[in-house]
Amino acid sequence: MLELRSITAGYDRHAPVVRGVSLTVEPGEAVGLLGPSGCGKSTLARVAALLHHPDSGTVRLDGTPVRHWRHRAPRELRTAFGVVFQQPRLSADPRLRLADLIAEPLRATGRRKEIPGRVPELATSVGLTPDLLGRRPHEVSDGQLQRACLARALVLRPRWLVCDEMTAMLDASTAAALVAVVENYRRTTGAGLLAVGHDRTLLHRWCDRTVHWGKQGDERIATG
Repeated sequence: MLELRSITAGYDRHAPVVRGVSLTVEPGEAVGLLGPSGCGKSTLARVAALLHHPDSGTVRLDGTPVRHWRHRAPRELRTAFGVVFQQPRLSADPRLRLADLIAEPLRATGRRKEIPGRVPELATSVGLTPDLLGRRPHEVSDGQLQRACLARALVLRPRWLVCDEMTAMLDASTAAALVAVVENYRRTTGAGLLAVGHDRTLLHRWCDRTVHWGKQGDERIATG
């Protein structure tokens, strides 16, 4: 289980954007985090994915408190999470071809031998044709690049997925295709999902339950 207990976090200790928030995600469960822009959803998602150290509160993974974040976290914790951000062009190295972008986590974790099989497999699953794998980010559309970013998030077979406004910049057909990929992965692996967004209809259709976050600064979270 992924547990966030009384999390307070932000980028200025004197003005946190998240205050006293608690949230749980069970293995195999899809939880939607719904709220308006600026309420701190993305900050909480980064805390959940071990990318941002909270000012206070506790993150527990399978009952064990997390002590370190980002590159200081143990590899088995870092690789347990796959993250897809809202803006693919800000999360992709513009120098890398899409094949190298997808393979990046395998290289970083010393698993290069898996690249020849794993990259084509994932490219096919997210809808990328072989000719696109040789292109760089500026040579593909936002939707194609987001497909590659999703493949990168899945390449290490994470136990937890965090999708932060993954479909916000995509057309309806591409958004539906990527949601289907995530759901297939979750169904076949039992991975848990935290999906962040402000599209109520999408989250209610996608997730097992949706957490509704109120106005900015509201410490209360109600589930629905």
